[in-house]
Amino acid sequence: MSIGTAFRREQKLVTFLKSALVKGAVVATVVGGTLALATAASADVACNKWGECWHVHDRLVYPADVGVVWHPDAWADAHKTGHWHWRTDNFAHGYYRNGVWVAF
Repeated sequence: MSIGTAFRREQKLVTFLKSALVKGAVVATVVGGTLALATAASADVACNKWGECWHVHDRLVYPADVGVVWHPDAWADAHKTGHWHWRTDNFAHGYYRNGVWVAF
């Protein structure tokens, strides 16, 4: 085998490995982005006994007198009007009472 033939084989191998590495990085980016979107999109709705609702990531333990009930995220689309008062989504630990965020 000549030096030129060995060099071309090595070049082909390097090109193949670079291509595989780039494709792997693209796949990892797409999968990671999809998982991030799925995680970001998974939120529940919390509503208190006064009809104030907001999105939450975690179902925390709220004081009993607040009367928090849980709904799936899709519930919000069908309940944008009526006696529901939609508050700014707040993913910190707390709840709304009379339109004011009460942190805990």
